[in-house]
Amino acid sequence: MTEMSLQTPTQEADDYWIYAERKTGKYPEHTVHGGKWLIFVSHDRIDRMWTKIKTATEEGRLGGMAKAATAKVNPSFPNSKVKVICVYTYNWKDEPDVTRIREELRKIGITHKISYKTDEDTLQGKYRKTVSRLSKYYQ
Repeated sequence: MTEMSLQTPTQEADDYWIYAERKTGKYPEHTVHGGKWLIFVSHDRIDRMWTKIKTATEEGRLGGMAKAATAKVNPSFPNSKVKVICVYTYNWKDEPDVTRIREELRKIGITHKISYKTDEDTLQGKYRKTVSRLSKYYQ
């Protein structure tokens, strides 16, 4: 994690992502069955939401890592009005952990339904615009 990661998503323009890592407590190492909760946020709300998620991640209330899309325009996803924050879990098959993290996200204000995507689906290039049913979880 670089010093740039201390910035907010709208301030960062050199990299596509900024990251937060757990600093408190233990969490299992990421596995080949890892995945993430996807939180889509409007550009005007991403900094505020990222601050909450970054803090919760660092305090050990979520998984091992989170990342947020920045102001740098990603050619694969040029819609700059909507950005994504990913909250990672080590194993999508560990449903109690995946559900626990989703509950923590609700506690910090993400009460609408969100999707969970496996790392395998990401590596295979499966995105919502190309696959009708993608989420392992939708809560």
